[in-house]
Amino acid sequence: MVLKQYYLGCLSQASYLIGDEATGTAVVVDPRRDVDEYVNDAAAQGLRIKHVILTHFHADFVAGHLELRDRVGAEIHLGAEADADYPFSPLAEGETLEFGNVRLAILETPGHTPEGISILVYDLAKSADAPQAVLTGDTLFIGDVGRPDLMASSGVSEEELAGMLYDSLHGKLLRLPDETLVYPAHGAGSLCGKNLSQDTVSTIGTQRRYNYALQPMSREAFIRLVGGDQPEAPAYFSYDAEMNRRVRPTLEQSLSRELRPLALDEVLAVQRKGGQLLDVREPADFAAGHLAASTNIGLGGRFATWSGTLLSHDRPIVIVAARGTEGQAAMRLGRIGFDNALGFLDGGIEAAKDRPDLVRRTERLTSAAL
Repeated sequence: MVLKQYYLGCLSQASYLIGDEATGTAVVVDPRRDVDEYVNDAAAQGLRIKHVILTHFHADFVAGHLELRDRVGAEIHLGAEADADYPFSPLAEGETLEFGNVRLAILETPGHTPEGISILVYDLAKSADAPQAVLTGDTLFIGDVGRPDLMASSGVSEEELAGMLYDSLHGKLLRLPDETLVYPAHGAGSLCGKNLSQDTVSTIGTQRRYNYALQPMSREAFIRLVGGDQPEAPAYFSYDAEMNRRVRPTLEQSLSRELRPLALDEVLAVQRKGGQLLDVREPADFAAGHLAASTNIGLGGRFATWSGTLLSHDRPIVIVAARGTEGQAAMRLGRIGFDNALGFLDGGIEAAKDRPDLVRRTERLTSAAL
């Protein structure tokens, strides 16, 4: 059995490839939108991706289920409580996908979201009775549990979801054997919880012992505990959750439209009409010279999170980048569903070398200077 975790540090996001070599069948769980890595890895191991599963409608990134459907013909699966605009196969409690020595069994685990599921992974060559692992989505993290407040505007209260989360954890996940590996959808830095560990895999036994939210307590005490001190959710979270329900262009389709060079005069015209100038160069380069009223979010950090926080998804974006990095910037905007880039400044900031009136410089202070 193949079970590979893909961890994307800039989004603190984990996705999974599960495959059976004998039948050549593979499943991808919670893929990001740029799906080349899954497709290439599957092909290298003689696998065909026949299924793609979302554990829930993610709020912090746009998933790659439509990309895998269109690219390799993968069938989309969602939890039985999900409602989406595109065709999908619902997965209810106890349902299984079995191919060769792999069995995937579904646990409905609402709480972070109403449609959330977890996936038990059995390697039948080792045991048909005990799962090797459980993919917990945003229900159970390493060191934390999923926050129950993100869906409060959809007609389900935070308290109701917190109660569902308690039941999912204590009634299902904590009943698994201690040695069961826990593979979540996020790690430290994610805003989908408040105490996520740097670790990206653990066991049920370890979480039972050390996870603060899994310690013995009443349902009421748990509801109070997980509902407090959550980080503020960026505005783009609700937008991304909705995008994951809807039919939309694939990343490839969006990038083919967005990656076009724009002359300086075109960029200025976009800006005058309310467009956003996104400068993705390193801070030192930005400080040395940038177009007036630009926003600097360097590609080296948590680019997607900051972009979703500081930019608007419904106003045009023009990218200002170092040569050769324009595609990376557009792709990483696409990971959070910001498909509103009109193009990039042709030639980068050098295009404004004869227009000093348009260029601003920023003094940078070191901690020593302060």
